Amino acid sequence: MRSDKNKAIAKAKQIKVCFSFLLPIAVLVIPVRAIAQQARLGVVRSQENATQWGGIINRLNASGVPYCVVDLQNIRSQADLAGPAVLFLPNVETLTQEQAIALEAWMSKGGRVIVSGPVGNLSAPGVRQLLRSMLGAYWAFPLSEPTMVQPLRTRTQEWVTRDLAGTIHGGVVVPTGLNSQTAATWSGPDTPPAVVTTNRTTFFGWRWGVDTVAAPTLDLGWLKAAMSRYGNRPGGGTTVASQGAASGNCVPPGAIARASATTRQSPQTPPRILGTGSFIEAGEQVSRGAQVQGRVASPQLPVSTVQQGTPTRQTVTRQTPAPTPRRRNDPTQEVAAAGIRFRPGGQRISSGEAIAMRQELENLIGRVESALLAANTANRGALRVAEAQGSTGKTDDSFVASPATPIATVASTVSLSTQPSPPAAIQSARELLQNLPRLIASRDYANARQQWLQARQNLWNLYPIDRPNAQAEIRAIWLDRGSIIEAGSEQGLARIFDQLAAAGINTIFFETVNAGYPIYPSQVAPEQNPLVRGWDPLASAVKLAHARGMELHAWVWTFAAGNQIHNTIVGQPANYLGPVLTANPSWANYDNRGNIIPIGQTKPFLDPANPEVRQYLMRLFEEIVTRYNVDGLQLDYIRYPFQDPGAGRIYGYGRAAREQFQQQYGVDPIRISLRDRTRWQQWTEFRTTQINSFVAEVSQMLRQRRSNLILSVAVFGYPEQERIQKLQQNWEVWARQGDVDLIVPMTYAPDTNRFQQLAQPWLKHTNLGSSLISPGIYLLRLPEVGAIDQIQLVRDLPSGGYSLFALEHFGNNLQAILSRTQGIRQGNTKEPIPFRQPFAAAAARFGSLSQEWNFLLDTNQLRLEIARSNWTSKTEELATALNKLAQEPNASNFAAARQSLTTFRTQFPMWMSLHTTQNWYQVQTWENRLLSMERLLNYGERILINRQNTPNAQQ
Repeated sequence: MRSDKNKAIAKAKQIKVCFSFLLPIAVLVIPVRAIAQQARLGVVRSQENATQWGGIINRLNASGVPYCVVDLQNIRSQADLAGPAVLFLPNVETLTQEQAIALEAWMSKGGRVIVSGPVGNLSAPGVRQLLRSMLGAYWAFPLSEPTMVQPLRTRTQEWVTRDLAGTIHGGVVVPTGLNSQTAATWSGPDTPPAVVTTNRTTFFGWRWGVDTVAAPTLDLGWLKAAMSRYGNRPGGGTTVASQGAASGNCVPPGAIARASATTRQSPQTPPRILGTGSFIEAGEQVSRGAQVQGRVASPQLPVSTVQQGTPTRQTVTRQTPAPTPRRRNDPTQEVAAAGIRFRPGGQRISSGEAIAMRQELENLIGRVESALLAANTANRGALRVAEAQGSTGKTDDSFVASPATPIATVASTVSLSTQPSPPAAIQSARELLQNLPRLIASRDYANARQQWLQARQNLWNLYPIDRPNAQAEIRAIWLDRGSIIEAGSEQGLARIFDQLAAAGINTIFFETVNAGYPIYPSQVAPEQNPLVRGWDPLASAVKLAHARGMELHAWVWTFAAGNQIHNTIVGQPANYLGPVLTANPSWANYDNRGNIIPIGQTKPFLDPANPEVRQYLMRLFEEIVTRYNVDGLQLDYIRYPFQDPGAGRIYGYGRAAREQFQQQYGVDPIRISLRDRTRWQQWTEFRTTQINSFVAEVSQMLRQRRSNLILSVAVFGYPEQERIQKLQQNWEVWARQGDVDLIVPMTYAPDTNRFQQLAQPWLKHTNLGSSLISPGIYLLRLPEVGAIDQIQLVRDLPSGGYSLFALEHFGNNLQAILSRTQGIRQGNTKEPIPFRQPFAAAAARFGSLSQEWNFLLDTNQLRLEIARSNWTSKTEELATALNKLAQEPNASNFAAARQSLTTFRTQFPMWMSLHTTQNWYQVQTWENRLLSMERLLNYGERILINRQNTPNAQQ
């Protein structure tokens, strides 16, 4: 594979040399005149599409679209793109930093772009990231075989017509922007995007102009349709060439054609496509199954889920390898495997493992640099002292962890007067990123693995675990029933709360109802948990939390009513259904085989369709929030048990559900087959609606009783449709309707790579209303450095904060690290909690961002496409608007802050375009943090602005 790629690169260089020699000769004999008015399309020729140029030109000439040709190597600035209104980049895979910035500047002045194929995929990482932002999408991976493209004509995509359907050998295009829209999909079960648009761009997911990829009529149809978006329609076949016109770098096609006649005579090289054994397919399988494989335990984990996979390390699925692709996408753009399995000795590193290794290392570099920047900024005064001590020959060891610390920390020696060199571990890791493909190509697998592991360990050692580096965020932990029972008294709980407060934890999800037993003496439930009789842990917890400035949220099991594992603890028979179902057997739910507890699972469930069940739960929850001054309620097991319809394992056949469904649809749901798609869909929607409506009822009750209560939900992160089929849990609806304030996805994973796969899609989801998101981190068997790494990932994404599961796995070492990095120090005030003080949290987060930018500017590490005085004015303007809103949350200040933030976010990518090419991860992190501020404002609008006249509302 490597040798083929080297040959391809060598050939490309030869083409480039020949082309650069011939082009000046050709251009000299062409008179340069003003471009004809109808020549609105500029087509970019590059070294990658040189061998395809004959097919591209033939299609363009047949299209009737007036065009001229732009030589990519002549582009140095925005002025070099003057002339055409629309620029077409067919299959241009390499752009330099200079060219990308020029393109962005031209687009900011109104230029529009059409691209096709893996555009920019062979560029430097920073350039790729800049292109993703500019184009609103990127080519992710090729499809293994020709596939039908399906146009999506919508109100906002009226230019898309049905006749654009056809079979194409293309690839998946992944949208990256909030304004990105899918204009066509590839047929198949997942219908991945084939064409993606923004208001400035159109992205075709195939190599345009190649006969072996798409029929000429299909290529022409899509190009004409795309041009129609920008008001450019075919003009009777007239081209600039026929008029002999040219303008600057946009020359008649004949000029390029004559200069490259030899190249055009060579046959087109059909692109090779990754086959069905490609890594990306294995990655997709892992991604869809990771929720099962990675969720070893949780507030609501079915035993059957645990049995399906061990959450340690996972290997990539192997199939017969496909032919080597002509040009391989950069591995950092692939979805990495969920975990990396290292085999002993010099065993082969598969392509999937290589991709995962490189991506994980690249992302880890970014996370560590992000953490170091936050720490250095927050401790800037100490850094000045360190610099002064260094000038007198003294050494500063105030930032060095003690020998007992499990993670070695390297102190940053940052000079505030000159640009510092990156720590040696980061520089070494970057060098390994470049060398890793060579080591694998030479089959030096043992050395590659050893160097990768050492580089990862060295980067982990750089995490600043000895000084503050946190932001205003949700820092939650589940305080489980076992830990409550072990505490044994209010004094025992007090020791726990002291430790959590010292560690900077600000939110406790206190297990209040478990397996049908409340932790407190209830007047609604049949029985208090027998292991805590004689005291009221909930009353103690509320008092202890509030005394320490922490939030206490009652964590309740909703429809799960028992637990066979818990039965052994309280001395009940294994088949005991719990106190609620024992007292009310008609409330039980059943699977399709008549079992209350599904085979392979341990928990019986209540029937959500039963009115008596719903009334009981409502009275129980109302009792909790009215008798106790809790700050919120968290619904767990707010779903049906885990199911696998394809394997004949289905649940939800409670007596009430069957009667209601039969009355509504005229059929007993137990008789519905999966093959009866219409009826099956009705049955699935019926059960899903039971959950949705119950969440809405709980939300309404809480608002009526105490409007300042926070309603959160612990949910699974399966893809939406899969989750509805397996659990009937459609929490996106709850979020969009404003029924819940906080979504806590159980994104449990034993490594950060897998955790990112599970958490990032939800954190970047654009249609979840105003709800905040706080991903769950599972601490069992997760080393302290793993927890710190996952927390840092959450901070680098647009999140509200993080949630740790659970106290029983919260070790002393992690507690000590968090105490140093996010604990409250003498003289410091507590950061605002986002779900309680969203506007203050947004202002605090922007304050931290501004400090980072000033730190980098002072140390000559930040390059801006804006004068510093103007930059300072922009940041101060936004800071003033956010602070004013935090101090006086009213509609007028909200509108001003939102407008200021929107304007700042819109211009931010342009201001950061130079820095993006140097450190794309850093800029992406800043953009994510700005997005999180927008979400805080949206959340605050709902709970504060729209309810500011409601009693008990709190800021």
